[in-house]
Amino acid sequence: MVTLMDEPAPALARIADITIPGPAGAIPARVYDPAPGATPRPVATYFHGGGWVQGDLETHHGLCARLAQRSSAIVVAIDYRLAPEHKFPAAVDDAFAAYRWLRSHAAELGGDPMRVAVAGDSAGGNLAAVVSQLAASGGVPVPTCQVLIYPAVDFALDTASHGELADGHVIPRDRIHLPAGVDRNEPRASPIRAKDLAGQPPALIVTAGFDPLRDEGHAYAERLRAAGVAVVDREYPGQIHAFVSLTKAIPQGLECTWEIADYLQESMGAAR
Repeated sequence: MVTLMDEPAPALARIADITIPGPAGAIPARVYDPAPGATPRPVATYFHGGGWVQGDLETHHGLCARLAQRSSAIVVAIDYRLAPEHKFPAAVDDAFAAYRWLRSHAAELGGDPMRVAVAGDSAGGNLAAVVSQLAASGGVPVPTCQVLIYPAVDFALDTASHGELADGHVIPRDRIHLPAGVDRNEPRASPIRAKDLAGQPPALIVTAGFDPLRDEGHAYAERLRAAGVAVVDREYPGQIHAFVSLTKAIPQGLECTWEIADYLQESMGAAR
């Protein structure tokens, strides 16, 4: 779907595949650097969507390149382990390991280890939120900011939008399942179930009006606000899940991409 419906990636000065040490071996990753130079630049860690079972560095290649080009930040896309071959919490473990590594090694990529954000769409938005929570509770510097694009944050699946959009495009209800043996109240699966969200990084949360995940995105924004976190809660009313990756068919996906990139640039202080 992305191959057919997404604009091609822009050319950047540097796009390079790397590996990051992980809990079960090397984690593939891709560095998008729009302007290599002597001045360290902020880094955005990107976790792709795909329901924890699909997606990779290629499906989000165009999006990550556009974000890097527009924001002037280095974007590092993380190819975390996928289910069902790698069961929960394998993806969480890889995502957190990659974030911790960038906090220590960003300078090796030309980045500033003091300015590292997290971002992701759908399942990747879940991982970005979970990494932010794990950092706060684990004595690791929290991300400079977090960008959650139509994030999956609550496996209760009981919001009005899940009921209204049971046949929604891209992720109808019959495609959404919590693996057996995973507690839906476990914050690493449902980050909205965390007891305390104080100390979380500033957030941009993007939702789509015709997305089953719409209401849980808004609910997470409200939980963050109640904990004193600065939040931008942005709904695109006419859009569907995954629209940011379908920019040939849905030009507003590019508009949203520029909004996300500008938020990253402003929040992390990337020089244009």
